[in-house]
Amino acid sequence: MPSPFPGMNPYLEHPQFFSEVHHRLITALADAIEPNLSLKYRVAIEKRTYLSDPEESVEVGIPDVAVTFQKSTLTSQAPSTATLPAQEEAVTVTIPVPQEIREGYLEIREEATGYVVTTIEVLSPTNKRSKMGRQAYLRKRQEVLSTPTHLVEIDLLRGSKPMPISSEISQTDYRILIAFGNRRPLAQLYGFSIRQTIPQFLLPLLPNDTEPIVDVQSLLVGIYQRARYDMAVDYSTEPVPRLKEEDRIWADQLLREKGLRS
Repeated sequence: MPSPFPGMNPYLEHPQFFSEVHHRLITALADAIEPNLSLKYRVAIEKRTYLSDPEESVEVGIPDVAVTFQKSTLTSQAPSTATLPAQEEAVTVTIPVPQEIREGYLEIREEATGYVVTTIEVLSPTNKRSKMGRQAYLRKRQEVLSTPTHLVEIDLLRGSKPMPISSEISQTDYRILIAFGNRRPLAQLYGFSIRQTIPQFLLPLLPNDTEPIVDVQSLLVGIYQRARYDMAVDYSTEPVPRLKEEDRIWADQLLREKGLRS
């Protein structure tokens, strides 16, 4: 059964699903782009690794280490006159510990030189919500923006603060940013809502090379069906994060029309 939403499915933003969606989308993008590139290019799947802030690990629900202190029992063959003070039963507690975070992204490289022509990022919840994750991503973003490398930034998450841009624009649910290496500080920004299909865009490459069309919408349609998310998503509940009231009403009517709510 296909996704009931015309564009991004807000139910896939739930932490239960989005890590898998992120992984599948990175791979699907690489597989879809590669056949449309000339042989001078190579698509590489890279990863960024860092440690999360311990307190944030607890906040976002990443499992931490559970430490159990068991009450000691003393055994002795001889009677003892010493007595231990009464002790409460120990309890299992959770302590905040750093978690290793690994995030994938794509690089389009000129094979002959190894030059990174384009970087493609699909934002994760950690990029937007976690202090350390956001800082790590923004450092990487600034590194790319300080070079002639093109940056494609795909944000399919409504939650938390969007990545910074200098222009004042209206808020949208989702964004795709195309920052051309030869046009900065100017960039193209596609903003769209859950009621709209995800816009297609041209993948920026070296001058005079044919730029293939990137169709994220079609890739997500395929991911939804291959992963069988229709079997896993409970459409009788509200998505996480919750929708704005006008979108909640719209989504409720849509799901009823699709027979996913009674």
